[in-house]
Amino acid sequence: MELSDFLIMRHEILLITGVLLILIVDLSIPDNKKKKIPVIASFVMGIITLFGFYPVDTGSLFGNMYVTDMVRLTMKNILNLGVFLIFLQSSQWLCNKENDKKIAEFYLLILSSLIGVNYLISSGHFIMFYLGLELTTIPIAALASFHQYQSKSAEAGIKLILSSAFSSAILLFGISILYASLGSLYFNQMHLGSDIINVMGFIFFFSGIAFKISIVPFHLWTADVYEGSPTSVTAYLSVVSKGSAIFILLLTLGWIFRPLSQVSQDILYAVAIITMTIGNLFAIRQQNIKRFLAFSSIAQAGFILLGLVGGTSLGITSVIYFILIYVFSNLGAFGVVIAVEQSSGKVNINDYDGLYRTNPRLSLVMMLALFSLAGIPPVAGFFGKFFLFTAAAESGFYTLLLIAVLNAIISLYYYLLVVKAMFINKSDSPVAGFKSDFSTRLSLMICVVGIIVTGFYSPIFEFIKELSLGI
Repeated sequence: MELSDFLIMRHEILLITGVLLILIVDLSIPDNKKKKIPVIASFVMGIITLFGFYPVDTGSLFGNMYVTDMVRLTMKNILNLGVFLIFLQSSQWLCNKENDKKIAEFYLLILSSLIGVNYLISSGHFIMFYLGLELTTIPIAALASFHQYQSKSAEAGIKLILSSAFSSAILLFGISILYASLGSLYFNQMHLGSDIINVMGFIFFFSGIAFKISIVPFHLWTADVYEGSPTSVTAYLSVVSKGSAIFILLLTLGWIFRPLSQVSQDILYAVAIITMTIGNLFAIRQQNIKRFLAFSSIAQAGFILLGLVGGTSLGITSVIYFILIYVFSNLGAFGVVIAVEQSSGKVNINDYDGLYRTNPRLSLVMMLALFSLAGIPPVAGFFGKFFLFTAAAESGFYTLLLIAVLNAIISLYYYLLVVKAMFINKSDSPVAGFKSDFSTRLSLMICVVGIIVTGFYSPIFEFIKELSLGI
């Protein structure tokens, strides 16, 4: 194996280099200059994200334990973009006095988790898969309890690590069943049949992944962890962590578990209905904006399953395309929440009453992001849901499609509640007018452009569609 062969792992090498650079900077500069780290970290992540789009050879390493192709590279680029936006949105929060001693820790943990995500996506062997999964999960648990002296943050970290340990145990049990049945842990050597042992292995494996995606009934940890974690960490959990788990489910369904397509269809059909319905109904009841976005993300996971249930090329394309839109839409909403929280400390929906009168630009960004999440035309979220619904219709799941449309109407109601609070409701003490820092404004600008461009610029969908033909 030549040194050039390792360039196949370009994304991982760049991220490891980023970790080392930030660590060196943190050790080199004095304490009174630590507030420069967010700028350096955001710049480094921006360079990594740009280099990720540079063409590179594809192939495999370590005896097919590590596999990469254009589909996986695209998935990694989407998640890198999400992390770059989170870095921009986190700068002002990390420069607060309570965080100035551990600014570098935040970036090191995020990048470490992202390295695990990359190995997870490129795994061609279940040992590599599990190592990537644990490298992804453990730093997130530390991030959730970033404010270790705040009870809610400590509670969020404990709940996340316990639920992650439980889900990993279930997933490992499923993998052990598959290994006992098939005698191999290499994905390309696992030729499943429809016998009960393989079906059991798939059910346990799917249950473990379902925890990561917050699919009902494996969602109970989500709202509490989202509420207790720092908002920037919540954004990472909602977008990058969830997106990576969906990508993994997509890849394994298309590669390993294709012979069990009938079983997987029945399971996905049922959980899609339950997930989108329960997520929507519980979102209506929420007053805390972070819990609101938590149940919104659960409902969105149910909609995403519409693209997976049929296993068609259009469904796979729609899922990847929707995750790209979801990155811009959800981080647009979280960016506003972070800005408002940093300015006023307010995190309830009724705190947004009259926000348009004091902060019109933030209100417009939030409205655009929520319209995209709701699937209102002509923003990108409409096209994302349209293709997911089309994929379900193409596979003949018309009852599922009808239920999804009804749930989309329900979601429209609770998203508009927030819009109503900002533009119509009056408040005696609205959030005072303020100006966000440059990095936050830049991230929100990128989100707005992404929400508009990804919907109207059809070559993006066509590019993803061409790549998806290889799955």
